[in-house]
Amino acid sequence: SDSPWKVHLSNVGPEMTGVTVRGLTPARTYQFRVCAVNQVGKGQYSAETSRLMLPEEPPSAPPKNIVASGRTNQSIMVQWQPPPETEHNGVLRGYILRYRLAGLPGEHQQRNITSPEVNYCLVTELIIWTQYEIQVAAYNGAGLGVFSRAVTEYTLQGVPTAPPQNVQTEAVNSTTIQFLWNPPPQQFINGINQGYKLLAWPAEVPEATTVVTIAPDFHGVHHGYITNLKKFTAYFTSVLCFTTPGDGPPSTPQLIWTHEDKPGAVGHLSFTEILDTSLKVSWQEPLERNGVITVREGSRKSWERRGCKACKTHTVKQETHTEKIQEKSGLTTASLPLILTALKAHKEGCITLGVLSSESPPPLPSESPGNISLRNVSTPSPLQRYGAVTCGRSAVCQGQVGAIGDEEEWVSLYEEENEPDAQMLEIPNLTPYTHYRFRMRQVNVVGASPFSQSSRVIQTLQAPPDVAPTSITVRTASETSLRLRWVPLPDSQYNGNPESVGYRIKYWRPDLQAPALAQVIHDRLEREFTIEGLEEWTEYELQVQAFNAIGAGPWSEVVRGRTRESVPSAAPENVSAEAVSSTQILLTWASVPEQDQNGLILGYKILFRAKDLDPEPRSHVVRGNHTQSALLAGLRKFVLYELQVLAFTRIGNGVPSSPLVLERTKDDAPGPPVRLVFPEVRLTSVRIVWQPPEEPNGIVLGYQIAYRLASSSPNTFTTVEVGATVRQFTATELAPESAYIFRLSAKTRQGWGEPLEATVITTEKRERPAPPRELLVPQAEVTARSLRLQWVPGSDGASPIRYFTVQVRELPGGEWQTYSSSVSHEATACAVERLRPFTSYKLRLKATNDIGDSDFSAETDAVTTLQDVPGEPPSFISVTPHTTSSVLIQWRPPRDESLNGLLQGYRIYYRELESEASSATVSKTLKTPSALRAELTAQSSFKTVNSSSTLTTYELTRLKRYRRYEVILTAYNIIGESPASAPVEVFVGEAAPAMAPQNIQVTPLTASQLEVSWDPPPPESQNGNIQGYKVYYWEADSQNETEKMKVLFLPETVLKLKNLTSHTQYLVSISAFNAAGDGPQSDPRQGRTHQAAPGTPSFLAFSEITSTTLNVSWGEPAAANGVLQGYRVVYEPLAPVQGVSKVVTVDVKGNWRRWLKVRDLTKGVTYFFRVQARTIAYGPELQANVTAGPAEGSPGSPRDVLVTKSASELTLQWTEGNAGRTPTTGYVIEARPSDEGLWDVFAKDIPRGATSYTVSLDKLRQGVTYEFRVVAVNQAGYGEPSSPSTAVSAQVETPFYQEWWFLLVMALSSLIVILLLVFALVLHGQNRRYRSCSTGKSISNMEETLTLDNGGFAALELNSRHLNVKNTFLKKNGTRSPPRPSPGGLHYSDEDICNKYNGAVLTESANLKEKSVDASESEGTDSESEDAPPQHSFVNHYMSDPTYYNSWKRRAPGGRAPHRYEAVAGSEAGPHLHTVVTTQSAVFAPTGSGARTPLTGFSSFV
Repeated sequence: SDSPWKVHLSNVGPEMTGVTVRGLTPARTYQFRVCAVNQVGKGQYSAETSRLMLPEEPPSAPPKNIVASGRTNQSIMVQWQPPPETEHNGVLRGYILRYRLAGLPGEHQQRNITSPEVNYCLVTELIIWTQYEIQVAAYNGAGLGVFSRAVTEYTLQGVPTAPPQNVQTEAVNSTTIQFLWNPPPQQFINGINQGYKLLAWPAEVPEATTVVTIAPDFHGVHHGYITNLKKFTAYFTSVLCFTTPGDGPPSTPQLIWTHEDKPGAVGHLSFTEILDTSLKVSWQEPLERNGVITVREGSRKSWERRGCKACKTHTVKQETHTEKIQEKSGLTTASLPLILTALKAHKEGCITLGVLSSESPPPLPSESPGNISLRNVSTPSPLQRYGAVTCGRSAVCQGQVGAIGDEEEWVSLYEEENEPDAQMLEIPNLTPYTHYRFRMRQVNVVGASPFSQSSRVIQTLQAPPDVAPTSITVRTASETSLRLRWVPLPDSQYNGNPESVGYRIKYWRPDLQAPALAQVIHDRLEREFTIEGLEEWTEYELQVQAFNAIGAGPWSEVVRGRTRESVPSAAPENVSAEAVSSTQILLTWASVPEQDQNGLILGYKILFRAKDLDPEPRSHVVRGNHTQSALLAGLRKFVLYELQVLAFTRIGNGVPSSPLVLERTKDDAPGPPVRLVFPEVRLTSVRIVWQPPEEPNGIVLGYQIAYRLASSSPNTFTTVEVGATVRQFTATELAPESAYIFRLSAKTRQGWGEPLEATVITTEKRERPAPPRELLVPQAEVTARSLRLQWVPGSDGASPIRYFTVQVRELPGGEWQTYSSSVSHEATACAVERLRPFTSYKLRLKATNDIGDSDFSAETDAVTTLQDVPGEPPSFISVTPHTTSSVLIQWRPPRDESLNGLLQGYRIYYRELESEASSATVSKTLKTPSALRAELTAQSSFKTVNSSSTLTTYELTRLKRYRRYEVILTAYNIIGESPASAPVEVFVGEAAPAMAPQNIQVTPLTASQLEVSWDPPPPESQNGNIQGYKVYYWEADSQNETEKMKVLFLPETVLKLKNLTSHTQYLVSISAFNAAGDGPQSDPRQGRTHQAAPGTPSFLAFSEITSTTLNVSWGEPAAANGVLQGYRVVYEPLAPVQGVSKVVTVDVKGNWRRWLKVRDLTKGVTYFFRVQARTIAYGPELQANVTAGPAEGSPGSPRDVLVTKSASELTLQWTEGNAGRTPTTGYVIEARPSDEGLWDVFAKDIPRGATSYTVSLDKLRQGVTYEFRVVAVNQAGYGEPSSPSTAVSAQVETPFYQEWWFLLVMALSSLIVILLLVFALVLHGQNRRYRSCSTGKSISNMEETLTLDNGGFAALELNSRHLNVKNTFLKKNGTRSPPRPSPGGLHYSDEDICNKYNGAVLTESANLKEKSVDASESEGTDSESEDAPPQHSFVNHYMSDPTYYNSWKRRAPGGRAPHRYEAVAGSEAGPHLHTVVTTQSAVFAPTGSGARTPLTGFSSFV
């Protein structure tokens, strides 16, 4: 139905009414139509016949491009392409392949390929290395087609299946065996005979096989020899034949002995028990016996005296290995050479010579070599000269040399037998660029001498590295890069400065003659390098060498690697296009240049799109790299297309061809015009408007308008043609109120196209149509990318509907988009396509007639398209080795807009690829994708695992080690899978260690060394062979500044960290590494180095230098190297003082005190000071010189120094002396106590203007006599001191009142006075009585008072003074007297003070009981009365001292009470009063029972 009509017969006679049509294709469907032709032209075609299917016939052509290639020695791969499609003659059902031995008659064997898609076949179970002829035929439902021409091909060669015949072997001599043999039968060689291999292996060591290859000789008996065999040894011998694939079976082994020969020398000849007349000789059997040592003659010994021709011989048995030689005359005169031989039958072996001297039991060498010196220090062997010494009486002296580094053990480097007078020794095989020092000793048969003194330290010269990096491996890193790995050189093999060590990589393509390229790596610890910028899918050869500043070492062995397959880097060439018809374009191209294919070309993709019409290009895939043309069908007519061709491999698409190829399809009859409307309709005329066809299919040349009455005959159209640019036409002279049918068609070069028909009524009663209604989207019509919208048209408004417009809106927030505005007016349904899967939409519709558009219909309910397969695969896929048998796959999910549904998960495809070595030989051209599948082994077929949609990582486990794998990912939902991702390759078998080393121990060895030991990571976590370890170490408090790393490239588990800081906490962390990379670091472990002697103090300074004293201070060492225990200060004069040189040593304990006062210096003498710190030992000294003052330019000595003494202080006076170079800035006073005798600074920082200084005697030691002198100070330093002052005692004079005798007299006097006072008071107290208090007017008189003067001594004064209390208070207050206390009770006569006292309400009654108070209470509370006087004491009203009292009404509240009181109390009875004397006041106490006088400082009334 899609094929255009073709004219099959164009000259059928007019009289014929039937014809036989020939030349048709079987199994095709045909339709026929007929038209009549006259002189005017063609008439209308008849209606088409029904479809007619022709029956199938067998294919009329064989398959083409038959290719056969030997795959194995018993199989041949056959590939072909289908017959041309026009020759299929039906639907192909499969192929028949038949084969037989080439050149021989016989029946064919057949293989049936039942699928027409499979165009290859692996023919198996064939004969090795045999030629076959092969044919292929296609078949369909009608039968088998034609067989192709025969192609011939050999199966591959195999290994021989039979050994050589008639093998004979014979020993020619003691080291050679001769072989004779005949070749195997020809039918068992299974290939081209490449030669023979002669095999011989010792019977006792089967693995030590000697192989000699012999070229084939096609004439007569073959022969060959194996030489350089061991003498008198039993060998098994055999012969085999080999072809290119490998070796055939060996012949039956034959045992044969090589001939006997002379024995080798005896071993380990030694002399013991050496005396003057005898010695004991010992030896061992020869290593190379080369025959049977006979018992009959055994071994023969001979010896002779030097200078004497006489020779003595002694024969011993074979079993004997020791013999004692005795001589009665003694072995005393000279050295004796001793000859020892081993014998066999009639042949004497090699001679072993020993030389010795014997007179008496020899002593040890007397002393070690001396005066060792070095010269000609070269890289491998410096010369060592030493002084000769006596070696004792032994004839053999050996020198032994040792080497040492910092804190290393002595090791033996070289031993050599020397003559006793040898004085030079060359030491070979030293390590370049290494520090050594040497010592020697001599050895004789008795023993060794002591070692000599060590030589100076030397460093051997640098040299190029001796070895190449090892374990070279190369892996494919990407399409354009290779990753090269190696094991770097250990430190001991740098042979030079480590900073100059690096590596050089050389790489080249073996298929080109271009010079090799190189890369240089300057990091000596680097273990891998990625070489970029290589060609895709290309084999390279690589080598690595190490170098240093001197030169480069040897190259490593050559390794090969191939870059990964990639997409083609160039497009197919010679792309051309040709339009075949209005819907077909034929595209042809040439293959991609071989150097740009970058892999196996699996096919081609054609990208095409209609220019300016299609937004995105479409693609057409051509499978296989043999087909280089394609016919694009189903194109739009007369449209300009942009075309490109690209090639693709299994990795992906290559580069599209450029520039774009432009080709237009051929023109054809156009489609109908669109959007036909009648905007103006009158009773007798209408105006018709249209738009050009959506499918013009060519250049529109014009339009044809045909119209008629709807009720008239169908063939009565009125036809009008207009130009191509006309878009409207007015038809006139129409019948009113009549229906007319209009037809509008366009015309191109190919003729008139399909017409568009419309009906119009000539009336003026028209209106806009009603919107469509009942919009419905049947769920059954909904697919992933399309749906079907149905509706019922509304009223046409008396004007026929011309077309419908469909709009679509994507939910939730999309805008309304017009899907089509030219839906036919007759349609009631429309297929809406180009939708997104799993997306909700709403639709609406409007109708258009001649008047205009209707309103939009109501929206449909939301309809959701079905799910579709995801549009894109997961992205950013990485596949990395995780363990030695697993890989970790990581990816990023597809974009949400490409999921096209609910993501169910991911599907991971993986397969094993061929090894890189074998892939290097694979052909780069495969004709079809089936051939690619055939290249993959059975194990390489894809395996599948599923992963959850929530995961983006997956671990593939149980993979084979040391294999390459290819991984592809797809996303899938309920509908199916997305396109596959680009394949990712990974090499399995190498992974970094998963765990850190275990059981790390850090042990201090010395002050600068730590020993680190550990266990390897657990075996299951090593992920391969551990190549070494990285040890990170740093000081605990400063990791960033002090972190270092040492690399061990050997699987050792002990390391000494050297050159560390003493007494420092270090942290150590270790990681293991293998060929794949570094493992995790262990947790840091701590270790502290031992303490060591500290460094020198940071500074040494002197201050306050006078003529006899100074202060010395120093700083803490910058390198304490431990806990500082203290310091040692040593000083001495540079020259003897008065013939005496005194060395003073002072040990200062602790680290906090770092200064010392030195006071026993001599004026003008220069002293040598040394200071050293101590931890576990004393460190190096810091030295400085200083000269005792006065300093040059300092002031002169002050004059007239005078000392005056008072009772409590000393005053020192002086006169300023001569000024120095600069003005005086101050003074310093020195003192010399009599109990010490040394001058020392007593006071300093005295201002320069001062001429005196006062010192309290309390600052001096009692009973000590002091001398003083004054020193002036300026910027130059301390000047000359003044002359000493007179000696002054520091004794303080005691006052007389502190003498003991004065205190005793005063105590006795006070006692007498107290006794007299007490007696007087007792007498007066008996005559007094208390008297009642009158009504506020009575006056108390007291005739005696007691006054205490506290002037430092107790004084007692008695006065006969009359006190008038009333008058006293009137003087002070100007008012009446205050109330008086009464002995038995108190009564206040004044109303204004009756209830209040000092502002306080009385809380007790007017009559108060009194409390007795004795004198002791007064004394006990005396001090309290001064500090806190009571607030309500009535004694305050009776004070006799006018300077202390105040009116109680005038006193401020809370005011302090007076401190001294004279209190009196009156009594009517006038009893005697007892007087108590205190140091503060006198208190009168009544003697009567119950009587009370207020005590000073107490309140008697509350």
